[in-house]
Parts: sequence; C-alpha cells; structure tokens
Amino acid sequence: MEHIWAPWRIEFILGEKPEGCFLCQRPQESDDRSCLILFRAERNFVILNRYPYNPGHLLIAPYSHVPTLEDLSDEETLEHFDLVKRCTRALRHAFQPAGFNIGINQGRTAGAGVADHMHTHVVPRWEGDTNFMPVVADTRILPQALQSTYDKLLGLI
Repeated sequence: MEHIWAPWRIEFILGEKPEGCFLCQRPQESDDRSCLILFRAERNFVILNRYPYNPGHLLIAPYSHVPTLEDLSDEETLEHFDLVKRCTRALRHAFQPAGFNIGINQGRTAGAGVADHMHTHVVPRWEGDTNFMPVVADTRILPQALQSTYDKLLGLI
C-alpha cells in the first residue's frame, strides 16, 4: 500500500476555522485572483486549494451549499463533471502530470474538511511526487507558488 504523506496540511486541520463556508463566501468576493478562483461557470466554479497536496490541486464546487453529490440538480451535476474533465485537460496542458487523483469526500468520516458543501478534488500526480522532506524535516517542498500556479492555469479551463 502506498501512502501519501501531507503533514503540511496540519495547519488546515488544526488551524482556526473561519466563520461560514469558504466555498460560499469566495464566489461572493470580486477579486478572483486573491480568492484563487480560476473559473466561474453558471452553476459551479473552480478554485485552487489553499492547502494543496501538489501544485495545481483544484477544487470544483457548486454555488449551491449542499452536502452530497445526490443533492445536486442534474444540471449542476453535468456542469460539475464537465469542469472535472476541463480541469484535467488544463492541468495536463500546463503541468504534464503523470496522472490524477480525482475524488469527492462526503462527510467528516470520509475525510471531508468541508463536509457541508460538496466539492471535487482534482490532484495532479507525478512519479516520485512524495519525497522524504515532509517526513524527516517537517518541510514541504512545493516547486511553485499558488499565484504562479494560478497564472499558469488562468484561461485554460
């Protein structure tokens, strides 16, 4: 069994959580760059994960605040998964990953950090993208800043 170690995410896990739902709040703000929103569709949007597993880790979320996939309308669902496809295409073009992890964690027990607003993770993967630094030095090496990742993906989705 392969393990993906992400100890840098402890800042998110143990950190103080802001009031409300960031997946509802961010689309209400006007500065997409500072909010890391890459693309707005009619029913869903794409945002960079502020605590990524890898550079280019994207979240696709509906504007509607619903906890599970089955709570989405058919139109929201179709657009949502079209955006998953568009995101993998954009990430492949921008970063040439060897593969992807695409997943939905529904409920806290399933690992959802934001359990009451369903969203899909798209995580680009490369051979050897986990290394010893997070384990032995409590240091995460991300070869690209969030704003650089944002700039590279902006307009590709």
